[in-house]
Amino acid sequence: MADLTIDLNADLGEGFGRWQLTDDDALLSVVTSANVACGYHAGDPSTMRRVCELAAERGVRIGAQVSYRDLAGFGRRTMDVPPRELTDEIAYQIGALRVFARSAGADVVYVKPHGALYNRCVYDAAQAAAVVEGALLAADAPLPVLGLPGSRLHEAAGAAGLPVVSEGFADRAYTAAGTLVPRGEPGAVIADPGTVVKRSLNFARDRSVTSFDGEPVEVDVRSLCVHGDTPGAADIARRVRAELEAAGVRVEPFA
Repeated sequence: MADLTIDLNADLGEGFGRWQLTDDDALLSVVTSANVACGYHAGDPSTMRRVCELAAERGVRIGAQVSYRDLAGFGRRTMDVPPRELTDEIAYQIGALRVFARSAGADVVYVKPHGALYNRCVYDAAQAAAVVEGALLAADAPLPVLGLPGSRLHEAAGAAGLPVVSEGFADRAYTAAGTLVPRGEPGAVIADPGTVVKRSLNFARDRSVTSFDGEPVEVDVRSLCVHGDTPGAADIARRVRAELEAAGVRVEPFA
């Protein structure tokens, strides 16, 4: 069998004040990379610090999950932010998270957009370039950019000399073009654990996923996301990791 390796990531720190959405403690015992909310779609300073401390303690890599400034909409509403302003907001978010990562003895080692910004950067070159400029502004060294294969985000990152890391979603439906089915459409989010596990194995071993229309789509990914806000996310992530390792796939961070 070929030497197969994949990273397992989840969106973490998605809470604010007394409200908490993600089971950070449980997920940090399973995943290898943590996409930590930086305060714009979720997250507050105390949550960011706590997640960074737990991640550092467990050897989980810390990534900045940057977003449009949209707490009320959880970062899932499309927004038209001027590129220069977006650049500054990306740098601000990364810098804020870096303070807590470094205080925990770790660092921010990659960046990933969240929600509407992630999807916008698949096709919008100007927004993608603004995200990359923000990453360049905030980083001491080139930060890898986690995103959808073939996206404008990866084009912009590659042109700027930043490493790109291709990501797959075991719990999201795909179009035949290899993009994500919008969340508002029926069946866009996959909650059945058995289906998520099967798709995870397909990503890791076959480098493919079955589209919403039943067509096979080639998707070569280095990191696999299990959304932290899915009901039972920690149990699903544990099952995914166990099945991957049982199939001979090494689960380890990309950064």
